[in-house]
Amino acid sequence: MKLNRSTDMALRIAMLTAPVSHRTTIDELADRLDLPRSHVAKVVQRLQRIGVLVTVRGRAGGVAFAEGAERITVGRIVRAFEGEGEVVACEESGCALRAGCRLRVQLRRAQAAFLAALDEVPVGELVDDPAVPSLLTLAPTVPVAT
Repeated sequence: MKLNRSTDMALRIAMLTAPVSHRTTIDELADRLDLPRSHVAKVVQRLQRIGVLVTVRGRAGGVAFAEGAERITVGRIVRAFEGEGEVVACEESGCALRAGCRLRVQLRRAQAAFLAALDEVPVGELVDDPAVPSLLTLAPTVPVAT
């Protein structure tokens, strides 16, 4: 199963914000991850809705990893961005084999196993040692007051 670009971005943003204690901006996230700002803004908004991030508006605002979000599973994030749809949309394709097809059942089973494996991985596990030092080199830095 291939994850869509938004899901990939969501997982990377979660991993990048998890090990830091300060807020960052969408512009900083976009720069650090080399992603379009508009896409990052949309993904951040969706991550905020499912409780992975908190956002604060205004001049001193920004984005931060939500308290307790380290327990949210990768499976939950993937479902939030990918939806619950099947790998193959048999009804939409008008497949002539649909009535007696056994492949669809196997694809459903494989998808369920894929998501079940991701349900066992909390985001916090992705940012534990030895990943933390590497992630912190990518993390946006705390702005220096002048």
